[in-house]
Amino acid sequence: MDLLDFYEDKVILVAGGTGTIGSEIVTQLLNYNPKTIRILSNTENELWETKLKFIENKEKLRYLLGDIRNLERVKRAMDSVDYVFNAAAIKHVPVSEYNPMEAINVNIHGLDNIIESAFYWNVKKLVYISTDKAVNPTSVMGATKMLGERLCISREFAKGFHPTIISCVRFGNVLGSRGSIIPLIKKQIENGNTITLTDEKMKRYFISISQAVDLVLKSMVLSYGGEIFVLKMPIIAIKDLLEVMIEEYAPKIGKDPSSVRIELIGAREGEKIDEELISPIEFSSCYETDKMYIIYPMYDYGYINIVDYIKKIGTPIKINENFSYNTVNKPSLSKLEIKKLLIDLNLI
Repeated sequence: MDLLDFYEDKVILVAGGTGTIGSEIVTQLLNYNPKTIRILSNTENELWETKLKFIENKEKLRYLLGDIRNLERVKRAMDSVDYVFNAAAIKHVPVSEYNPMEAINVNIHGLDNIIESAFYWNVKKLVYISTDKAVNPTSVMGATKMLGERLCISREFAKGFHPTIISCVRFGNVLGSRGSIIPLIKKQIENGNTITLTDEKMKRYFISISQAVDLVLKSMVLSYGGEIFVLKMPIIAIKDLLEVMIEEYAPKIGKDPSSVRIELIGAREGEKIDEELISPIEFSSCYETDKMYIIYPMYDYGYINIVDYIKKIGTPIKINENFSYNTVNKPSLSKLEIKKLLIDLNLI
């Protein structure tokens, strides 16, 4: 796979390009000599901070203030673009629970504006960033991301002979991302002697920011239309993660680890104890590579059946009672492995 050949001299739009994933997409894309990267964000201060971060690459970057809920703004931003990454979203579960219409407006209507604009300008490829919470969702955020995936696949089938290719990438929690658990744990250790845990049995899939984005960029290259690329990730028990953070981070800020306790507070609204990344109904069209699973379209929705024209990459998964991609009764990383991972990623 030649990423340089694919991205070199291309015009690329990263919606949500000032966020953790979006900013890393920009960082990695710069290695492949694109013509221009347009960073679209609805937050003025984040655009300014991102501009300072990439000051040495100012000739290749454009900073666009705008909201994906505004169709006309998105259309202007996408003029003459080759590839689009949509990392713009309302991503926090509790925020979406209390503000459901805002989550719907951004995660569904905003995505539809992205797709509509991509069709308008004949963009070559569009990749939508999804989440494990889209599988059998129990929260507003998860439901909007699930509908986002369905919207992408439906529009792919409904496009007729339109050239734009739409696909999705689905992954779990990103270690060290803004607003995620590790920055929260650090702040709680710094500000007091108690850190909170929702449930002792809670497990999650985790991946580093750089690993996630590396596979996102590769998914753009691999896509033929309608796929969901699901990244392979290790499982971490949240209680073990908290204990490692206490043991390793507390001494670095002058605290005795034994003085920091864990307080159980119960699951938040819409929060799962276990997560899954592939639903059983997706098994029949799921293929496997060494780094990811690829879920191909299962139905034609009454439109042109493109499934027969897709070059399947990888090998079909073995559908039996032993295959699943969820955290239920699955082994998780040991505390020693968690410690090594956090040290390698410079998170502790």
